[in-house]
Amino acid sequence: MSALTPPTDMPTPTTDKITQAAMETIYLCKFRVSMDGEWLCLRELDDISLTPDPEPTHEDPNYLMANERMNLMNMAKLSIKGLIESALNLGRTLDSDYAPLQQFFVVMEHCLKHGLRAKKTFLGQNKSFWGPLELVEKLVPEAAEITASVKDLPGLKTPVGRGRAWLRLALMQKKLSEYMKALINKKELLSEFYEPNALMMEEEGAIIAGLLVGLNVIDANFCMKGEDLDSQVGVIDFSMYLKDGNSSKGSEGDGQITAILDQKNYVEELNRHLNATVNNLQAKVDALEKSNTKLTEELAVANNRIITLQEEMERVKEESSYILESSRKGPKQDRTAEGQALTEARKHLKEETQLRLDVEKELELQISMRQEMELAMKLLEKDVCEKQEALVSLRQQLDDLRALKHELAFKLQSSDLGVKQKSELNSRLEEKTNQMAATIKQLEQSEKDLVKQAKTLNSAANKLIPKHH
Repeated sequence: MSALTPPTDMPTPTTDKITQAAMETIYLCKFRVSMDGEWLCLRELDDISLTPDPEPTHEDPNYLMANERMNLMNMAKLSIKGLIESALNLGRTLDSDYAPLQQFFVVMEHCLKHGLRAKKTFLGQNKSFWGPLELVEKLVPEAAEITASVKDLPGLKTPVGRGRAWLRLALMQKKLSEYMKALINKKELLSEFYEPNALMMEEEGAIIAGLLVGLNVIDANFCMKGEDLDSQVGVIDFSMYLKDGNSSKGSEGDGQITAILDQKNYVEELNRHLNATVNNLQAKVDALEKSNTKLTEELAVANNRIITLQEEMERVKEESSYILESSRKGPKQDRTAEGQALTEARKHLKEETQLRLDVEKELELQISMRQEMELAMKLLEKDVCEKQEALVSLRQQLDDLRALKHELAFKLQSSDLGVKQKSELNSRLEEKTNQMAATIKQLEQSEKDLVKQAKTLNSAANKLIPKHH
């Protein structure tokens, strides 16, 4: 399996090209990938019996490309089927650390890279599947949002990283199958990026696009900002799909324990998340209580100021009324001075009235803000109570899972002890069987001896009988 291309004595341009493509993509050109139920089978092309009809040689580039397409299609079938089954058994949202999901993206990357044309740049030749994926937004307007999001990500510096991010966002949007079908149907656009016998230009690409519809039943969530998509190595892990007879025997017994452990880890993670949310809500409640206390103090100060302004306005009214009465009773020469004083008093009264209106508006604003704060506090208290109830329920579930885990461990120990006792009993029975077989052999030997003695006695008796006569 170490040599991925057929050995040749003399390097030719064709074999050099094939060797370079195999080194870049790891397609197992010397092997044919097929499916045996749910498992992967690898058969050497040299071991496959050929029909008498003339077939293309293994060194033919078209034959190798067709074999690569078939291998990639079978790998995509296994990857998609395994991902859907494991995701449904897991029963939760998948993240970027989930191994079957990582292998699915690796297989998709190899499918998109198959038969890519090399683009010549000032840095040399470059092969990237980001160019074909950029065409999707012209065919499906909904994909424009994904393309814009990928271009806005600050950590992506290479076209390969952008293509990987696009695949993840399309899977999160549950539109990967729709986008791939729209792209494959436009082969006149793909011919600019792919060779004529590439996977995306042939029937295998349409089959893979149809298989992607099944991924709409799973939920995935990725955090692109902290993930290094530029420098990841895309190597297919065939060990996930190769059948191992020894490990498959105990897989059914360990499946339930593995599922319980996964649920336990998920509940613990959710518990930590809820604790962090409760802490954040508690901090917000404390901040709102402090703000409410401050607003209450400001409201008391504003009320005191309003009372002071009301008293001052009453005093100004009394002074103005007194000045009017005195101006009517006093001499005419004093009326001018009193009129000026009255004008000033009215001006002062107008200013105080305007100030009072401003204070009342500010007071109304503070009251409305206080009411909003009280409503927000009530909503937060209700949310905290709901979170606490959910936390209690999750802790109860966690305790139940732990008890179930202990029970399964005890049953496993009991079954191991029973197997050991049965093996000991079996060995004892074998020993007794061997002893009984040896006894039977002895009895058979003694029976043969007795038969011989009886024959001897009969012959002796026959000899004695004539003598008596």
